[in-house]
Amino acid sequence: MGLTSALGSVLFVLGLSGICTGFVQENCTNYKLQFERIYSVPGDMAMLNSTLVSPDVFNFTTVPYNITWYDSKTGQEMSNQTGRILVKEETLWFLNVTLDDNGEYVTIVRTPFRCYRQATKLIVDSLTGECGRPRKVDQTLMNGVADTLSCPLKDYMSKLDSYNISSSIKWYKGCEHIVDGTGKYSYRDMTTLMIQRVEPQNNGSYTCTLTFTLGGITGSVSETIDARIREVYSLVPQVREPASEIIKAEIGSSFSKRCLVFVPGVGKPFVSILWIARDKFIRNTQPSDRVYTSQTSFNIQDVPDKGAWLERLLIISELREEDFHINYTCRSYSSRGHPEGYFTLLPADPNIILPIGSVLGGVTVLFIIGVVIYYLFKVDIVLWFRRVFPVLYTNKDLDGKLYDAYVAYPQRCAVGFSKEVETFALHTLPQVLEKACGYKLFIAGRDCLPGHAVVDSVEENIQASRRLLLVYTASTFTSKRHTSSTSSNNNNHLSKNSNNNENSESKTDDSSSSMSFNGSDEVYQDTRQQLECMAAMHRALVEGSLKVVLVELEEITPAQLALFPESVRHLRKKQGAVCWWKYLRMRQRRGSGIRRREDEGKGGQDTQLPPSHSLSSRFWKEMRYYMPVRGKRVIYPEKTALLNL
Repeated sequence: MGLTSALGSVLFVLGLSGICTGFVQENCTNYKLQFERIYSVPGDMAMLNSTLVSPDVFNFTTVPYNITWYDSKTGQEMSNQTGRILVKEETLWFLNVTLDDNGEYVTIVRTPFRCYRQATKLIVDSLTGECGRPRKVDQTLMNGVADTLSCPLKDYMSKLDSYNISSSIKWYKGCEHIVDGTGKYSYRDMTTLMIQRVEPQNNGSYTCTLTFTLGGITGSVSETIDARIREVYSLVPQVREPASEIIKAEIGSSFSKRCLVFVPGVGKPFVSILWIARDKFIRNTQPSDRVYTSQTSFNIQDVPDKGAWLERLLIISELREEDFHINYTCRSYSSRGHPEGYFTLLPADPNIILPIGSVLGGVTVLFIIGVVIYYLFKVDIVLWFRRVFPVLYTNKDLDGKLYDAYVAYPQRCAVGFSKEVETFALHTLPQVLEKACGYKLFIAGRDCLPGHAVVDSVEENIQASRRLLLVYTASTFTSKRHTSSTSSNNNNHLSKNSNNNENSESKTDDSSSSMSFNGSDEVYQDTRQQLECMAAMHRALVEGSLKVVLVELEEITPAQLALFPESVRHLRKKQGAVCWWKYLRMRQRRGSGIRRREDEGKGGQDTQLPPSHSLSSRFWKEMRYYMPVRGKRVIYPEKTALLNL
């Protein structure tokens, strides 16, 4: 083993020393003539590069080697010649090519144990006098779009870069120099010429000239391109669908998704479309397979943009769990690039629309039913709530008010006065609201002090009341007329109660009220009635300090209502009126009375009342609804201590 290594080293040294005088005598592995020829013209530089220093030939990173260039015509070794020849390892440079340089040049690479041989041919053409080189490289430009020409001198530039030698390049069309950025031309980089929107006149010869300094000599090398315009072209495909999206589907359902690609250009493009899942191509095209793809469809369009649409479907006949949470990629293959788009398949979310819709629908129905029930039974609901939860309401006995309500009605000998009105105000209201419900009323004609001024009496007692009950008939606010004629037209709406015999027990009238002392039936405008109406409307509509309850004893026609004061009409339209005549009409239809049930203020005591006074009737429920709340009484410690004394 040691003898063999020593012998190899001796042979390698002899090769380096030039003992082997000719390459013909050596038994080297012959790689023969390179397929690629080097073309040049006199005056240019030329580069011959050996491909023997390659991992395919030997391990040049670990095995020492020596490279020698030979001229095949003379068999002599090539060496550096100032201004003519430069040998740099595997590269042979001709710094100034002549016609005599035409021929084959042999490279021999020697290692300690073997040698390798390769020939490279240099072809030197004579100049013809035309601009450019005799031999041209064919390249095509696509009409109507931006396209590029590529300079074939990339190998020269790469080699110079490895030497850290700078270089520059110029482009020519024919004999005319192309300046970067002028017209449609621009230099994209060192090797590419960009032409904006190619036209037929852009065809012809283009020459790229590379200039550099090597071995102390500044020279250049050129290549000429024969550019031809063609109408059929295709640009970079554009994947329109899928577009990096997430798609949800239900397990067990069928699924399909199209891959839609647009290829700008003219003619039929050479583009292939493939679906990829889990880094594997989906090549199945038979419907018998659970996952398969359709054939690619093709469609040409001219407007708005010229091009072709390609479409291919991905079809899954039945989705399974393994089909979810992965990316499905559609990739287009063309000479211009391989753009792609993908989508991610996820399981569908649970269908919550139906339960949510049911809940919302149910809530809506319940809300509507609740609103309708409250609208129809508002009075009953409020009264029941007051009776069951009195603790939520504070008793208003200590608010400084003396009366729960001030009763205003047409006085005797006043417009709108009738016996039925007087009976209702002096007997019916007190019997129900005071005796049965426990309210305290102020009734003019019953509670007025003799000799008290009308203005002071009205102002003070309204101020001391929590409500004002405005009792009126059809003729109360109309022009002055005989009460008898008015009442005769409306008596059919009023029924006499069972306590009419108590009318003989009339109370003392207010001394300030207008009345007839001579027994005549002439009527006058009631000053007290006017003051009561004005004071009540002012406090209710202007100040908002008093709540007025309109008590309507007779049915009012639109013609009669038009004669009412505007304030009364406004209040009646805003809050309505408690209609006694409606209750009488309903009672007449039913033909029987209703027994009064347990009263909220009496704590369960049953009191027998006439049918017209039943607290369960609609009229009295509405009256109690508008009256002040009879809440739980508040016991103050100071007051209790004084009472205990």
